[in-house]
Amino acid sequence: MLLHLSKKQLAAIEAVLDIALHGGGALVRSAEIADRHGIAPRYLEPVLRQLGRSGILVGMRGPGGGYRLARERRRMSLWDLVEAMRGDEDTAAPEMRGGEAGAALARALGDVEAEIERRLRTVTVEDLCWSARGGGESQAGVDFRI
Repeated sequence: MLLHLSKKQLAAIEAVLDIALHGGGALVRSAEIADRHGIAPRYLEPVLRQLGRSGILVGMRGPGGGYRLARERRRMSLWDLVEAMRGDEDTAAPEMRGGEAGAALARALGDVEAEIERRLRTVTVEDLCWSARGGGESQAGVDFRI
């Protein structure tokens, strides 16, 4: 069930948004992200590595290393970030009691989950950046490529 986000999913969203806001195409060190968000570096590093394995981030090792986005902010949805961090504990559905009431509740929760997923797919990292900068909604759908 996806009725709540795990701590790792929230940390992943915060980290990607931080990189989007502070990176500008340059590498952002994990220690800087950890400091800005009060996340323990030992907790954040595995999250960043998983985001790298999922194609969300590109990581560079070494003294000048750090992380940058692997693709454009407008091409990354919150759903992409949530899915990148989804583990076995997040995919287990709760057990429902049998009978009509249990079946009705299961259908209702399934509908709610589908709506949450639909909404997470529509919100991009670009949208979050606009919101964080006080710009309200982004100009989603506008393509400035020539």
